Amino acid sequence: MRIRQHVNPNLLHFEQFRGELPPLDGRPVEVEIGCADAQFLFERAVADSSRLYVGLEIREEWCTTVNKRAKEIAAPVHAVFCHAQLHMGLIFAPGSIERVYVNFPDPWFKRRHQERRMVDPVLADQIALAVRAGAEVFVQTDVWDIALDAMATFDGDDRFVNAAGDWSFWRQGNPYGVRSWREQNAEATGLPIWRMLYRRR
Repeated sequence: MRIRQHVNPNLLHFEQFRGELPPLDGRPVEVEIGCADAQFLFERAVADSSRLYVGLEIREEWCTTVNKRAKEIAAPVHAVFCHAQLHMGLIFAPGSIERVYVNFPDPWFKRRHQERRMVDPVLADQIALAVRAGAEVFVQTDVWDIALDAMATFDGDDRFVNAAGDWSFWRQGNPYGVRSWREQNAEATGLPIWRMLYRRR
């Protein structure tokens, strides 16, 4: 199956929620926003199978692929086709998420495309409403401009506390013991990775 690398999130096509809701059943929930093939979540499921791992993905083909794999190997992973900035409140009850990951979001380098970037105050608001008090939000990228955007977004929101200190990057590596393909590639090729860890007040 050929899957598009990028889609324009501002298209009207994505405004209506048409995804399949995850099987929320009381287990702690971890969410990756922009999960693609959900390699990160599948690895998390191996490390701790007692939780439910939900990937939010705007490319429907990836959701089909992820859910097929999860069913085949009986992994507690579920991908939801959605626009995270618009639909998190439709998918999750307030205060129901334990942890959120944003791993290497698309950079949209061209100036005219920068409004398509995923990490912004709208997304931060959706996350703040969906996570419980004390929940973690972990962001990592190998693009400096995206790192600055993310830090400005979350450090500028009083509902989040930067675990590394105000306006500081997390310098203790990935604390979760699993890596996405992009993270593995960045480390293998020597690219710098900027990481941020926040907690919900």
